[in-house]
Formats: sequence, C-alpha cells, structure tokens
Amino acid sequence: MKTEPTLPAHNWPTLEKGWVWLCGAGPGDPGLLTLHALNALRQADVVVYDALVQEDILSWAPQAEHVYAGKRGGKPSAKQRDISLQLVDLAREGKRVLRLKGGDPFVFGRGGEEAQTLVQHGIPVRIIPGISAGIGGLAYAGIPVTHRDVNQSVTFVTGHDQSGDTPSSLDWESISKGSQVLVVYMGMKHIAQIAQKLISAGRSANEPVAVVTNATTPHQQVLETTLGTVVEDVAASGMEPPAIFCFGRSVLMRQVLDWQGQAAGIAPRDLDPLGRGRPAESA
Repeated sequence: MKTEPTLPAHNWPTLEKGWVWLCGAGPGDPGLLTLHALNALRQADVVVYDALVQEDILSWAPQAEHVYAGKRGGKPSAKQRDISLQLVDLAREGKRVLRLKGGDPFVFGRGGEEAQTLVQHGIPVRIIPGISAGIGGLAYAGIPVTHRDVNQSVTFVTGHDQSGDTPSSLDWESISKGSQVLVVYMGMKHIAQIAQKLISAGRSANEPVAVVTNATTPHQQVLETTLGTVVEDVAASGMEPPAIFCFGRSVLMRQVLDWQGQAAGIAPRDLDPLGRGRPAESA
C-alpha cells in the first residue's frame, strides 16, 4: 500500500500567496527530498517543475496545478527567459508558486537566473537547497567525491555553455592541474572534446572515470572506464543523458563502496583499491 510522507511536528514556514519558493528536488530518488521541499509541495497552488523531477514527488502535491517547464539538450523546450517570466506572472496572480528543479537550483540549474528575475520584478522569494547530482548521484554509485587518501580538492564544471558548446571560458589546463577529482555535469554530448582537453592538459589516459546516468533512480546505470577509453566505451554502452562524469582516483572506491551492488549480493571487488594498506585509526 502506497503511503504519502508526513511532516513531523515543527514550526514550518508558510508559503504565502504571491511568493515563489525556488526549491531543489534532489537528483531523482524522492527520498532525497528535503522536509522544507515537502512542506512546500503540501502548500503550493502551482508547481512549475523540471524534466528530472520524478512523478512520485509531484504526486505529493495533489492540490496543485502541475506545469512542466523542463529543458533537455537537443529537444524542444521553453526559453529560460519565458520560464522566469512565467513565475513572475503566476506570483502576480496571487498564487503560491513552487518552482521545483532537479538537484540543487543553484548548481548548474539556472536557479540564480530565475531568482534574479523574480527579485527584479519585486516578487518575494525563498530558496530551498537540494542535493546535487554531482554529490548524491555519485554517492549512490559508491563514489565519494572526497576521500582523504585521494583528494583535497574537487571541481564541478558544466559540460556545455549557454550556446550548447563546450565552455570556452574554462581553463582546462588549470583545472586539470589544480583539482585531483573533476565532476562534469551535462557532459555527454561533448565528452570527446572534454576527454581530449584533459589529456592534452596532462591528465593520464589511464585515469579512472565513472559515468552515472539517471542517478539515484531505478534506471541508474554506472560505467567504469578510463580517460583514454571513455569516448568509445560510452558509445558502446548506449548510455544517454542525464549523466554525471567523475574523473579521478576516487572512482576506484566504487570497487569496495558499491553499496547497491552489495545489497544485491555482489561482493566487493577490492577492500583496498587505493593500495594504501589499512586505513589510519585516528580521525
């Protein structure tokens, strides 16, 4: 029997008429939604949602009008300016507006642009962060974005700019040298260019790479490969966006931390994938 989640007792904020709450829905699994987001869903008159928001999440707002405003690369979609102005119009109609975006609205999600437009038009806004796919999605794949035996830095970059091309403003050489672990959002279309730029910047062709698609959902897929073979391996796999790419030795931790595989009865492949011996007992 399907049951809806309930909010625990707390002095939850009220979504007022004429307000827009800009909210992250997390990377996919409805269980990763925050309680503030659930509170917003229960109060909204209209939910304007992205392509990556799961149907189960929308079902928690049965009283609200559901308005699709998804943007997917290579597919017909509304212009960002039109989406932002639609939020303004809905708020001016006196509605309680929930703008629900996959992941975190301020991490490559155009949430900053939407919030800026709302403020410019005098619309009161509340920001509700969400779990970003570059962290939560990799965690579901058994890959920690930081591990003290691997990296003291991690860099998050987008795989395309406003024009849809590989970002020309990124200094790939500096990124390659300055960050031990690199996480690329929306990089599927330009993975060949990205891989070549990283190799040209000095990263080894043997560097571990993981590709995670449909992260945290029942359709999640994980491909482990290397920087030198990622292009051909992705093509052979038939994997499609949305995808997260992780470059760096933290990918090796999946050999022992693939918790979903272990739950299905798959034993860890290596208890010491980094070759460092027993971990230090001290914090």
